[in-house]
Amino acid sequence: MDEIKVGVIGYGLAGRAFHAPFIEAADGLCLTSVVTSSAERAAAVVSRYPDVAVVSTVEELSGVDLVVVASPNRFHVEQAGAALDAGLHVVVDKPVAATGAEIRDLSTRASGRMLTVFQNRRWDGDFRTLRGLISDGTLGAVSRFESRFERASRSARTAWKASQDPADMADIRYDLGSHVVDQAIALFGRPSSVYCSATPSPVANDATILLTHGGGVESYLRMSSVTVPAAPRFMVSGMDAGYRCWGLDPQEKESVAGRVPGDAGFGEYPAEQWGELVTDSGVRSVPTLAGDYVGFYQAVAAWVRGGEAPVPLAESVDLVDTLEAAIKSAETGDTVTL
Repeated sequence: MDEIKVGVIGYGLAGRAFHAPFIEAADGLCLTSVVTSSAERAAAVVSRYPDVAVVSTVEELSGVDLVVVASPNRFHVEQAGAALDAGLHVVVDKPVAATGAEIRDLSTRASGRMLTVFQNRRWDGDFRTLRGLISDGTLGAVSRFESRFERASRSARTAWKASQDPADMADIRYDLGSHVVDQAIALFGRPSSVYCSATPSPVANDATILLTHGGGVESYLRMSSVTVPAAPRFMVSGMDAGYRCWGLDPQEKESVAGRVPGDAGFGEYPAEQWGELVTDSGVRSVPTLAGDYVGFYQAVAAWVRGGEAPVPLAESVDLVDTLEAAIKSAETGDTVTL
């Protein structure tokens, strides 16, 4: 197969900062089309990617092998389904849907095509580092995982993220929660039980989710747009060691500022932000791996050619099942069994 031709639906923050630059940087992929109905955003596409075609509707999108759905949440299922029905491979930004049933339905429509979810935070440098410490046995048997994604006083950067319509999935559990819950599932598997407390509806902006995983690991997960991130981003306790780190992966901030993969130092963590390994012998600094969102799209290119999905669809079903359970738990005050 020649280069895989990619069309991106949407050129808001997601399309502009999280998808297009990393598609362009990935070997084997070629960004050929962008769908946006905004004249201002269309002009921005032409300015940055002069060889890319810009169309105003999804129906006008043609000549592509792979579609990336980077539109507002409420359109994800409809647009992903239409692309699959048209015989195209699909990457959908998170969250794919409000319910696991909707993702299961999409999976039945994906026969012969590839469908995966853009869970970019699996390619954050701190998560890559933590995953390595777990997989190589450095931490021993992990018993507790704590993860926090907090952004105090952040105004919504797109209007729909302030919406009170449930169809927009602006709830913090679908927003930042889609990252922290997905990371817990990627490390420890589908939870067996879920407990959640959250600020009142219609749109929760702060939530705490407690998961018990099949292997007995307990995950304590915080997500908020109204609390200051004063605690560690990750704190993990194992039989032999613990690990903690602070701050967020730099790729988002750098990409929003116009820097691109390949620029000197892109995605690299400063030494003062490296994590710490805690053992009986003391505390030592652990260099944090660079963030690598390009790695997701490199995996997409390999996946379309017959490799493994970068994010298995079953894990995305587990994620949304868990988020549904978290919402139910907060409403009832009970622990929900999956």
